[in-house]
Amino acid sequence: MGASRHSDLAIVLSGGGARAAYQVGFLRFLARELPDVVPGILTGVSAGGINAAYLAARQEPFTEKVENLADLWSRLHISDVFRVDARDLGSRAIRWGGRLVAGGRSPMRPVGSLVDTAPLRRLLERELGAAGGALTGIARSVEDGWLRAIALAASSYTTGQSITWVQTVDCTMPTWERPQRKSAICELRVNHVMASAALPFFFPAVEVDGAWYGDGGIRLAAPLSPAVHLGARRIVAISTRYGKSREEADRPAMAGYPPPAQVAGVLLNAIFLDLLDSDALHLQQINRLVSQLPEERRDGLRHLDLLVLRPSQDLGQLANTFEPELPAAFRFLTRGLGTRETHANDLLSLVMFQSDYLRRLIEMGEADAGARADEIRRFLDR
Repeated sequence: MGASRHSDLAIVLSGGGARAAYQVGFLRFLARELPDVVPGILTGVSAGGINAAYLAARQEPFTEKVENLADLWSRLHISDVFRVDARDLGSRAIRWGGRLVAGGRSPMRPVGSLVDTAPLRRLLERELGAAGGALTGIARSVEDGWLRAIALAASSYTTGQSITWVQTVDCTMPTWERPQRKSAICELRVNHVMASAALPFFFPAVEVDGAWYGDGGIRLAAPLSPAVHLGARRIVAISTRYGKSREEADRPAMAGYPPPAQVAGVLLNAIFLDLLDSDALHLQQINRLVSQLPEERRDGLRHLDLLVLRPSQDLGQLANTFEPELPAAFRFLTRGLGTRETHANDLLSLVMFQSDYLRRLIEMGEADAGARADEIRRFLDR
């Protein structure tokens, strides 16, 4: 494929479960309208990490692999991600409830999550071309020169730290370490991708090198930092959170006492989606500071161009439209959490792996990118 002319361009793919289909819409626009723009740096967290790993591991031309990724999301069914049969869901609910009422002394075998994600593992092994769990295609992409680095973030349940796994062309690159977050250079495997995407409570924790990990969004306080550390000078960050107006933000999402689904949705938004906005604001403040300092006084700080893209519609509210199409047993479980009692179904949107909903998100992502086409072109031409 040859060396990329955009090795300093990073695509940052945030979390959000099923909402990550929205990111594919932007990627589709990018591949179609600007086919020569191939980002040299990819960073991802949660389901965004799945998208990043797909782009890094597959060997087709960039435009073709994006189309294949869009086709994969468009055909996805919830049963391709986790088991939704009544027997498995019922067994897990009973064992979880038994553990609660028995004070942790239930004779039943403990359950680590609400759902079994074995189907997702099989899907990733097939689509990412994993050989014995190793993502060998990433090494080939690095060797070909178009991929400078890929980073996936996860949260350690064992230590409480945030860790960013990096595979890069420069294996001697210094890692970074901050309070409660660090990085490690390694060869990425399916387990790294599964760990980054393991939604807390819903998906099981994943063991990597003797420690247990879950969704990277839990402890990643600075979602843009991996791209910065990897040398990006231009960053396109694709959020999956709708930017509400003041009037929309003040509008109640439910009446009466908040059901568990509403509380969980607020918490998950705070964990996975709010941090990107605050980190973007922090980066803009640093840019203003750098612009006021002479070169010799910048102490390693540099100006970074940032473009943040986000949905033009509330993806949580949109999920309500597709809720009746969920498999019966899983729909029964989610309604028990109160998903029918709230208008903003942020929790439901994370696990709405239904092809009709996902296709709608891809279409929206492509249309939103098209609406900002001139701005995107100017940004990428800098």
